Amino acid sequence: MISPILALFIAALTATRVDAHGYVQEVVIGDTHYTGYLPYQDPYYPVPPERIIRPIPGNGPVTDLSLIDVQCNGYTDGGVVGSKPAPLFAPVAAGQDIKLNWTTWPDSHVGPMITYLARAPTDITQWMPGDAAVWFKVAESGKTADGKWAATDLLSAANSIYTFTIPPKLKPGQYIIRHEIIALHGAFEYPGAQDYPSCIQIEVSGTGNAFPTDGLVSFPGAYTEDTPGIVFDVYDDPSLPYPIPGPAVWTGGN
Repeated sequence: MISPILALFIAALTATRVDAHGYVQEVVIGDTHYTGYLPYQDPYYPVPPERIIRPIPGNGPVTDLSLIDVQCNGYTDGGVVGSKPAPLFAPVAAGQDIKLNWTTWPDSHVGPMITYLARAPTDITQWMPGDAAVWFKVAESGKTADGKWAATDLLSAANSIYTFTIPPKLKPGQYIIRHEIIALHGAFEYPGAQDYPSCIQIEVSGTGNAFPTDGLVSFPGAYTEDTPGIVFDVYDDPSLPYPIPGPAVWTGGN
């Protein structure tokens, strides 16, 4: 157990920092609720709780898109180089919805929400993708025709819950979900866009055999300062459409 003094310290730290940015605090699959990795609580337990989300150093962003931090989070400048595998994974059926509950997201941090998958060739609780091109996009939401942003307007309207569907014909196996918000309030130059990635470990069941043969990308590598949507001035002309970064959404498993 955490001591009362340490609990008060963590609560104060959380109150002062969580409002600034955010992360996925809970994953819901069917009737099962999985607590996310809580960066201001989990590391302080004598025995850290086991999670399905890979560890993150805090609620801050990744701005250098050439770093391994952009894959599953990290803080290389502070000595936390990338993330590491989580000890657990969640079972999910192909075609099932997954709900990701974000901490309160600031209204100023407009931007897209993007979701990728990567199939683990070995035990997912040990696998590190490195710089391999193994990621394919399964969902994205950017800016609507009437100017509403996924990370602020749409997420807020959904009570901070983002929902996506595992492709119904996806080949069974263990996968990492890489889910992110890219905040664009400072993206008028590079570096400026703020990436908030989170990696969730799952095991997909089903009878499908669909898997992409092209369009796979790496992290780092998928985004650079020249990628459309990474440098984007949200204030210059609010009527402009927004080009969501990364490859097209893979639809072969639908």
